[in-house]
Amino acid sequence: MKLISTLLLITIQFLFSNSMQVSAQTLDSSNLPIIILDTYGQTIPDDPRIIIFMGIIDNGFGTINHTTDAYTDYNGEVSFEIRGSTSQQYPKKSYAFTPLDTAGNNINAEIFGLPQENDWILYAPYPDKTLMRNTLTFYLANKMGHYSSRTKHVEVVRNGSYRGVYELMEKVKRDNNRVDIAKLTPADTAGDELTGGYIIKVDKTTASGADTFNSNYDAEVFFQFHDPEDTELLPVQKNYIINYVDSFETALMSSSFAHPDSGFRKYTDENSFIDFFLLQELGHTVDGYRSSCFLQKDKNSNGGKLEMGPMWDFNLSFGNADYCNAYDTIGWQYEFNTGCPGYFPHVPFWWNKLLQDTLYQNSVQCRWQQLRESFLHTDSINFWIDSVAAYLNEAQQRNFIKWPILGVYVNWNYYIGQTYQNEVDYLKMWIEARSKWLDNNLPGNCIPVINAVENSPTLSFYISPNPSNGNFYITFNNQINNGKVEVLNAIGQTLLTDKIINQRSMIAKLNDVPAGIYLVKVFDGKNQYCKKIIITDN
Repeated sequence: MKLISTLLLITIQFLFSNSMQVSAQTLDSSNLPIIILDTYGQTIPDDPRIIIFMGIIDNGFGTINHTTDAYTDYNGEVSFEIRGSTSQQYPKKSYAFTPLDTAGNNINAEIFGLPQENDWILYAPYPDKTLMRNTLTFYLANKMGHYSSRTKHVEVVRNGSYRGVYELMEKVKRDNNRVDIAKLTPADTAGDELTGGYIIKVDKTTASGADTFNSNYDAEVFFQFHDPEDTELLPVQKNYIINYVDSFETALMSSSFAHPDSGFRKYTDENSFIDFFLLQELGHTVDGYRSSCFLQKDKNSNGGKLEMGPMWDFNLSFGNADYCNAYDTIGWQYEFNTGCPGYFPHVPFWWNKLLQDTLYQNSVQCRWQQLRESFLHTDSINFWIDSVAAYLNEAQQRNFIKWPILGVYVNWNYYIGQTYQNEVDYLKMWIEARSKWLDNNLPGNCIPVINAVENSPTLSFYISPNPSNGNFYITFNNQINNGKVEVLNAIGQTLLTDKIINQRSMIAKLNDVPAGIYLVKVFDGKNQYCKKIIITDN
């Protein structure tokens, strides 16, 4: 891995080093795509949007782009405004834009080969001096199997003046190529049509001006209607998603919150909650869980449970905040309300309560171990960071001449590196230390299943009924001559063992076990296979 990383870095640095003049005010060429903006002499407001010109030059990875080259990805007008809330304090502004046709109508555009859409963001990394914390988080979420905003580092020139390194990003939005859930229309007021799709978020209400609702269990937890927005929703639609969130919270607050039929799993996609939790804790994100925290719900006919995500707003993560212990590589972000009682909004109570369920704990532990063996391995993360840093090497020099903040405190830096490489090295060291702390402190016990798959070319098995009251059939697609079946509970204790001799089916009986999710393991003499079964109250 180290040899591959070194060779890649040398190659990238050879392609791009010393080939471009670093200047604070002008840009002639870049290995990054270049975005040219002309505001026609207008000042860019927060609201309303203004019409400006945008041209994009991208001759492909490994090819130098020149400001005199022909526009490749976009050449026309866009509606344009400053975006963000807290980030508007910084002199380097972030923007939202929408492509327009010659008549001034919104149009979908394909930019950098990304799926066509009309809502885009030019994000300005400013307090994050690595210029990559958001991109890293989205990359990891995508590797986990979830949609996250696709990004592209670019350099921006506005009205002939160089503006620095930006990230072009997809706005969080319901779309077949973004958050792929059903489209909710004004006609969807009853039945299955009313049940989705919704994107909401837990967030602060600063400058929102929009209709919001609170958790019934904590008045300092605020929900916003994101897509559709509050002005696009009918009262019956708002009431539906408000009541659904309340039903989820009520189930989670109950003494039977872990029950497979009536507990939190009735309302949630558990795996998405686990992955969201792991990424928030890995980043020890100071705003984690309580701000820019997205949730989505599809129609019931499409699954219809609350899913966490997409991930968003990680510029003050991974040790880049100097308050509420967010800089520390130890401790839990979900306990924010206790550690920083004077800060608002609050983290919802969900995360603490979920971890009181042993099965949930075990699933968290198993998922973490699985990810740590692949792209969350320290070597893999360092390889990604080093590769992006090498790619940004020339551009970051221009960026920090334009914005001379290396070695300078910017709200709310904890570490202040004197060089770009200092910042990159700190990010790597911090993530490694944080990962090791999570290795040693995440709760739960992962049940080891060697060579376990649900269905193989040689063997598959079926459980019925599932859910079951404790008595169920196990049917094999092939006869097993000398094997065995085991049933384990959430902490790995074996509750049942039975031999399989020249059988294609068998009856399993679990008596006097509590309701919950159990693991059925089948050994065919060579390999081991597993499935989950839900046991309900007898």
